[in-house]
Amino acid sequence: MPEPPVPEQAAFAGVLVGFGRALRAAGLRVGTGDVVSYCAAAGLLDPADLIDLYWAGRTTLVRAKDDIPAYDAAFRAYFLDEAGPARGVLTLTATATTEAEAALVMAATEADTGPDREEQALLGLMASDVDALKHRSFAACTPDELAALRRIMARIRLTPPRRRTRRTRSGPVGRVPDLRKTIRESMRMHGDPARMFWRQRKVRLRPLILILDVSGSMADYSRHLLQFAYTARHAAVKVEVFCFGTRLTRITKALEHRRPDNAIAQASRAVVDWDGGTRIGAALDTFVRSWGRGGMCRGGVVVICSDGLDRGDPDLLASAMERLSRLSHRIVWLNPHKEHNRLFRPSSVGMMIAAPHVDLLLSGHDLASLEELAALLPVVG
Repeated sequence: MPEPPVPEQAAFAGVLVGFGRALRAAGLRVGTGDVVSYCAAAGLLDPADLIDLYWAGRTTLVRAKDDIPAYDAAFRAYFLDEAGPARGVLTLTATATTEAEAALVMAATEADTGPDREEQALLGLMASDVDALKHRSFAACTPDELAALRRIMARIRLTPPRRRTRRTRSGPVGRVPDLRKTIRESMRMHGDPARMFWRQRKVRLRPLILILDVSGSMADYSRHLLQFAYTARHAAVKVEVFCFGTRLTRITKALEHRRPDNAIAQASRAVVDWDGGTRIGAALDTFVRSWGRGGMCRGGVVVICSDGLDRGDPDLLASAMERLSRLSHRIVWLNPHKEHNRLFRPSSVGMMIAAPHVDLLLSGHDLASLEELAALLPVVG
């Protein structure tokens, strides 16, 4: 027999069942099977993450697009109001409620309907606060703001650029005729002339390699870049992640953990030179010799996240960057010192040496710049 649920699980399940009753009272057609599906989906989520609870319910409990405004109103009254039934059971922070309100604003925009003007203005103000938080430097954020940024960052989806391969497949158009398929169709028609079939080149994602600086000078940004790397690792297929301070460490396997906090903690333990010195040239030279020449970055996009404060040999950095530029398709450099200064000029020795080999230079000091990278990545190829 299955074990009875612990009191916390029973209370959480009671909250979800009560939300189903609230939706029925609001006029939505919610059956018992829908509530069971909602409980099964929410059981895999964090009870304090209202955004996940919102989308789990919207996926399993909403049948028609016209029901979305009523669902949003019921969710707001049940989970977000101070006197709501869920507030006495779930432990919710101000950050979690603010993010959920912002999600409701975006959902209302998708449905092309919304609440009354006063409530819409309030939700718009909360959404603007989230937008302002995206443009705040990681180094200037409070712990609560950093926690909110990590939750938002987890929803960024990276799409590496695509490249055409030499292999072909059948397609409606193309430059190479598909003789086999054309002849087979002609034989099926007993030798009568058949229409011409064509083959077109296959398209594949380019490899994406993230090389993160976790030295002492990058202490305000390294953990957030690692969170970004975790998101990239789970959003795309061919993604490799490395960290370096005075030595290079591959952390791709560590980031495969399902929970981001556990994955980042495991990756942090694997990097023995965290918050130490910086030797960019030695790290990139190790990458080129150990992995780059083996084909890992051949035709790929290499993203280097560093402030360029190198304490190693400049000649070694120059030769490593030159070889890396020949092996890879594009090199993108994220430098937090750039920020929003479009007239940024490399001032450190490391950046002056690396600049001639960099195809795209971004800041990476806040969430907005990381979103900019995610938007530009599919077109850099």
